[in-house]
Amino acid sequence: MAKKNVTTLKKIAKELGVSVSTVSRSLNNHPDISDITKGKVLQVAEKLNYLPNLFAKGFRAHKTNIIGVIVPDISHYFTATLLKGIIREAEIKGFKVIISESRNNETKQTEMLQTMMQFGVDGILLSLTRKTIKVDEIIKIREQIPLVLFDKVSKKVPCTQVVIDDEDAAFRVVEHLINLGKKRIAIIKELENSSISELRYMGYLRALKTYNLPMDEKIILSASDISMHQGKRFTNILLSLKERPDAVFAITDGTAIGVIKTLNKHAIKIPEEIAVAGFSNSANSIIIEPKLTTIDQPGNKIGATAVKYLIDEINNENEIVNKTVEIKTNLIVRNSTFKTVLV
Repeated sequence: MAKKNVTTLKKIAKELGVSVSTVSRSLNNHPDISDITKGKVLQVAEKLNYLPNLFAKGFRAHKTNIIGVIVPDISHYFTATLLKGIIREAEIKGFKVIISESRNNETKQTEMLQTMMQFGVDGILLSLTRKTIKVDEIIKIREQIPLVLFDKVSKKVPCTQVVIDDEDAAFRVVEHLINLGKKRIAIIKELENSSISELRYMGYLRALKTYNLPMDEKIILSASDISMHQGKRFTNILLSLKERPDAVFAITDGTAIGVIKTLNKHAIKIPEEIAVAGFSNSANSIIIEPKLTTIDQPGNKIGATAVKYLIDEINNENEIVNKTVEIKTNLIVRNSTFKTVLV
């Protein structure tokens, strides 16, 4: 197989009969190089399809204008909205983005952080794995370059963190169900190793306490994998109880949709017999029937805000920021909790 013909500064210099230094300074618009020479260099560079090596250029300038982004699972709808916000805002600010996936594996997350450092990125946006326990490596990297946590974060890491108020959002969901007259509200959540799940569970408990409703462990269901499948499985468990719940709050839309599908299969009236609410306002929340009441997480805004704070830190090298930025959420009420009456 023939070797790929890559255009280098040396090749452009040979074509023009000038030094590599002259070509380099021409392409960087150096004031010591005449406009005529710059024009000739640009013309040949274009003819030969020259593309600058951003990493080499960044190594020399100690700045690449590249941001590294690490997320747990790139396939999630909410993650896609986060990434759109990140990419759009980064482009506006003149930065490029490298995206990597930790696959919710802490070892992989550490590897990706080290790889981003080797690429010479100017800063890193990190959404933690579900089971991140060790944060020493993250703190070490934070001491070397700007790092901002977003969505899935940890108070153990002293840096800017962009989040929503998960506890308050969950409280508002359960309060909405209570205001509709629901008194026996089940919750489907993750096992105790998820900080986001625990915050939403705390919001659930606070709502019960605020409105003097008893907590019943039989309708508090947890799993390591909160998916549509688990929503279906847990709904069958709830329906088998002697005293069924009159509402279900699932901490993800996928799980809530599994609940709705199972209730529909058993001809349970939603929301009259059992109301259902989810969390995140995914694309599927308006496809399922009845449409799902849920919390709208503005992924685009969270991503864009995280980028803004990261670039601010990149541009202010001596300023170390350690604060939490909360993005507002909205409760979207649909027919899974509130039946529209036509008159």
